[in-house]
Amino acid sequence: MNASLECFQGDIAHQPDVDAVVNAANARLHPGGGVAGALHRAAGPELDRACRPLAPIRPGEAVITEAFGLPNRHVIHCLGPVYGVDEPADDLLAACYRNALTLAEAHGIASVAFPAISAGAFGYPPADAARVALATVLTTLPDCPHIERVRFVLFDAESAELYRRTLATLQQSESEKR
Repeated sequence: MNASLECFQGDIAHQPDVDAVVNAANARLHPGGGVAGALHRAAGPELDRACRPLAPIRPGEAVITEAFGLPNRHVIHCLGPVYGVDEPADDLLAACYRNALTLAEAHGIASVAFPAISAGAFGYPPADAARVALATVLTTLPDCPHIERVRFVLFDAESAELYRRTLATLQQSESEKR
C-alpha cells in the first residue's frame, strides 16, 4: 500500500487539500445535525437537491455527488449503522468505508477525508468505530491504487488521539505478521 493515512482533529467541511469528503449521512441524505449538517451548510442548497434522487440509502451503502460550495470536488455519502439496531454493526460499518473507497477509486479520486462514521448520534462505541474504520481502510487500499491519501478528520482531540493510537496498533500488528 502506497497511500498515506492521517488522523487529525478538525472540521470535515474545511479540508481544501482533499478531492472528496465523506458525509456521515442519514438514509434520506438530508441536511441534519453533525457531519451531515456541517457539510450541507458549507456546500449550499445544491447539495440537498443533488442528493434527493439518490435517496434513500441503506446502512453500509455509499453514493457520490459533486461538492458544490465545498472546497472539494466530491462528497461521498455513507449511511453508517445505528449501534444496537442495525446488525451486524461491524460488517455494515466496514461496508461504509469499503464502498466509499471503491467509489473514490472508480471516480479517479486521489485523496479522501472521512469523519468517524456512526460514532456520534448513531451511538457506535468510539474505540470499536476506530478499529473497524482503520482496519477496513488498511485492507481496502491495496485494491484502490489511485488513492494516495486517506485522512480521518475527528471532531475533538481525544478522538483524534484514539484514531492515531488505533492506527499505530494496527500497523504494528500488520508489520509483525510479515
